[in-house]
Amino acid sequence: MAKFLYRVGRFAFEKRRLVVLLWVGLMAALVVGAASAPPAPPDTFSIPGTESQQAFDLLEQRFPGTKSDGAQARIVFVAPEGQQIGSDANKAVVERIVADVSGGAQVNGVLDPFQTGAVSKSGTTAYATVSYGATGDNLTDATKAALTDAMDTGEAAGFTVEIGGSALQAKPEMAGATEAIGIAIAAVVLMITFGAFAAAGLPLITALVGIGVGIAAIVAIGMSTTTTTLAMMLGLAVGIDYALFIVSRYRTERAAGYSAAEAAGRAVGTAGSAVVFAGLTVVIALAGLAVVGIPALTTMGLAAAGTVAVAVTIALTLLPALLGFFQNAVLPKAFRKQQQDRDSLPAESMQEDEPGMGTRWARFVVRRPVAVLLIGLVGMGALALPMTSLELGMPGEEAQPTSTTQRRAYDALAEGFGPGFNGPLTVALDVKGVSDPRAAVERATSALVATKGVVSVSPAIFNQAGDAAMITVVPATGPSTTATKDLVHTLRGEAGGLRAATGATMLVTGATAMNIDVSQKMSDALLPYLAVVVGLAILLLMVVFRSIAVPIKAALGFLLSVGAAFGVIVAVFQWGWLAGLIGVHQTGPVMSMMPIFLIGVVFGLAMDYEVFLVTRMREAFAHGESAREAIVTGFRHSGRVVVAAAAIMIAVFAGFIGGGEPMIKMMGLGLAAAVFFDAFIVRMTLVPAVLALLGDKAWWLPGWLAKILPNVDVEGESLNRPVAAEPERELESARA
Repeated sequence: MAKFLYRVGRFAFEKRRLVVLLWVGLMAALVVGAASAPPAPPDTFSIPGTESQQAFDLLEQRFPGTKSDGAQARIVFVAPEGQQIGSDANKAVVERIVADVSGGAQVNGVLDPFQTGAVSKSGTTAYATVSYGATGDNLTDATKAALTDAMDTGEAAGFTVEIGGSALQAKPEMAGATEAIGIAIAAVVLMITFGAFAAAGLPLITALVGIGVGIAAIVAIGMSTTTTTLAMMLGLAVGIDYALFIVSRYRTERAAGYSAAEAAGRAVGTAGSAVVFAGLTVVIALAGLAVVGIPALTTMGLAAAGTVAVAVTIALTLLPALLGFFQNAVLPKAFRKQQQDRDSLPAESMQEDEPGMGTRWARFVVRRPVAVLLIGLVGMGALALPMTSLELGMPGEEAQPTSTTQRRAYDALAEGFGPGFNGPLTVALDVKGVSDPRAAVERATSALVATKGVVSVSPAIFNQAGDAAMITVVPATGPSTTATKDLVHTLRGEAGGLRAATGATMLVTGATAMNIDVSQKMSDALLPYLAVVVGLAILLLMVVFRSIAVPIKAALGFLLSVGAAFGVIVAVFQWGWLAGLIGVHQTGPVMSMMPIFLIGVVFGLAMDYEVFLVTRMREAFAHGESAREAIVTGFRHSGRVVVAAAAIMIAVFAGFIGGGEPMIKMMGLGLAAAVFFDAFIVRMTLVPAVLALLGDKAWWLPGWLAKILPNVDVEGESLNRPVAAEPERELESARA
């Protein structure tokens, strides 16, 4: 592989105008395609194989217009102090508002609180439920304006009016100012790392091109724009990382005396090999999201995987082409000055691998591996302890800041009707083929009323054909509580008896039940996902490092990082430690998608750092250095680059902590913590300690396995034979 990539890098460098033109043409074609592509189909969210989805499918089939992902709004009316909501004057205001809202083009129906009995026992609070035929993301401005107008009308009459539900739910903003801040921080870190404007700029340029190509392709092929969130985040992250590594290797090769063209080829042949395998680990982690079985998550993972593949291709082709235009500009100022003076060029003039903090740290760890390993393991174990209390769920409006109308609506409903009104359950009954459908539904209703934990049961609503019915059940507890989860399981357990007695099928669904099912599906998929992703990555890393111990050590280190990151998340978002510092107003369960999401993203980035750092150690060992010397050499060449890459990622992810959405805060904190733990504690501390203890055994591979595994020459040993003998001749040729 090293020779092949060497030829790719050389070709891109020498034919740089052609390569740049091809990439510009490709991006232009994709942008035109994206602009002319028909609108993507509306976003849908389904969880195949769950009872919630089966119930929604049944209701959609038997009650035309019912959609599992349709938006819903609850208009909560609180009468002026000392008044009743049902007085003639107040009732007229509420009914006028309900009539105005029901006239919207996207409205499926509005339930009048006085007709449905949605009035609190105290008579001060009422709510109207509005159902829409589109998802919250696809509601028009006119539809949303009707809700805000309802608030204004009610407040003008002296009411307190709040809007709950998904209709006015703000779409999480993952792009824009946060990315701009991240790019600015990345530019500063790159400038400090390289000390040259061009060297700092090229990784940013190639990363932005990669994002542009990836996002344009996603839109052009008709994928939903919501899939771009993860693609944009990771495209920026790995795009900078991969270019950073290749530019650093190019500078090192120039310091060794090679010409610009030869240095570009060798940088792509060696560092490019690491980029290819690092990219493959990210792609595996993202494509592995298909294991979960949620179509929206699968699509998001595949879109992000495609963007990562684009970032790898750009690093191997466009970057060496751009290096051709900035052959000397990416080098340190002292080196460029000596070139201009045509003086003799000592390698140390721009040597980036002279002893520094990374080298001194590596030597410290190599001298005291046992102590460093024990301290690191104890520290990471302590950080991971809170994970034992991890509770998964789907935080709802109760986790919103009190400044939002959704949170105020939640609180008003809880005060007026009880906490269960914020998480009603929908019971779907299939009575097709039942001899006496109404008797079966009455029996089901009686069983629901008698169930402990149920506050109220609405009258059954039959469809026109009379072969299906729908009942609303209000729990006594809030939607995210354990008691409500237990109630859902209890109700589902009663379905078997009903079917045996009447032949009717009873299914429990609704937003609360769906959230419970999502959490369960995520929990069930976690171990298979880990097994698939980690197993494939271990096999891939065996090919890269031709070792058994190194890949296993890499995977175990990743598990430590994820465990510590989840410990931080639990401590902040469940226990409330330091929650106020980042604007978390309500503690509760951790978002159920967080484990899979965090594992997928962090695993890819962790393997990036592992490959970048350990390949230089493997290279030094393959070239004759002792195992311990190879560790120090690896740090001398790659430690600074890994630190820079990790610092950029931590800064980018930490920016999301300032977002208003609790989910965004959780993602930002989790990703920033995981990258910090993995880069600085696992890869920079525990990895060298373990390798120092293992010595030569770290690079051991059984003979029979060595014959089976392909030798991809990721350390570029094959490149040294034909070109290493005459670096000075190539240097003189470059000067001529």
